[in-house]
Amino acid sequence: MSADIINLRQARKRKTRTEADTRAAENRRSFGRSKAERADGEARAKAARRHLDAHRLDKDPSGHD
Repeated sequence: MSADIINLRQARKRKTRTEADTRAAENRRSFGRSKAERADGEARAKAARRHLDAHRLDKDPSGHD
C-alpha cells in the first residue's frame, strides 16, 4: 500500500499553468487575428476612407473656399 508522493507546491503551480494556458487559448480563439487579417482590415478601412473623401461635395469642412 504505497501511495505516490507528490509535492503540493509543484502540483498547484502545474494546475495554475494549465488553467492559464487554457484561458490563453480561449482568448486567442475569441480575439486573435493574424497579421495578414489585421493588414487586410486596415487596407479596407483606408480604401473606404479614400472613397468617401473622394465623393465629398464640399472639400473644405468649414464651408469657406
